[in-house]
Amino acid sequence: MSKTMIATLALGVAVLFAGSAFADKMKATLDGKAEVPPNTSAGKGTAELDYDPASKKLSWKLNYSGLSGPATAAHFHGPAEAGKNAGVAVAIPNATSSPVEGSATLTDAQAADLMAGKYYINIHTAANPGGEIRGQVTK
Repeated sequence: MSKTMIATLALGVAVLFAGSAFADKMKATLDGKAEVPPNTSAGKGTAELDYDPASKKLSWKLNYSGLSGPATAAHFHGPAEAGKNAGVAVAIPNATSSPVEGSATLTDAQAADLMAGKYYINIHTAANPGGEIRGQVTK
């Protein structure tokens, strides 16, 4: 192979993997103590998130257990700092069983709030319709 062909192949591979290389890694740890107001739920959860600023795509993998009953819904809420409540910003579909994986494309305003640490994940149950466990999204 010629040097030019090797260089072209190397460049192509670099471009192919560049999108995922620049994704921001984020996480959330969910529990009842983070709810506003706090509760005594034994439920716990974790979320691993990837955010690609170029495409504004947010991807997540959410795991939870120990809830008072089946999850009825899950959402990203914002904008709000820890200790404050906000409305639903992005729905998390199919969250009635764990694990939950999904993605959404954010608006410019949503992306700015996410990057500013103003999003949290909330999992709702029948016993706790306002949210049973919650976790602030952090880098």
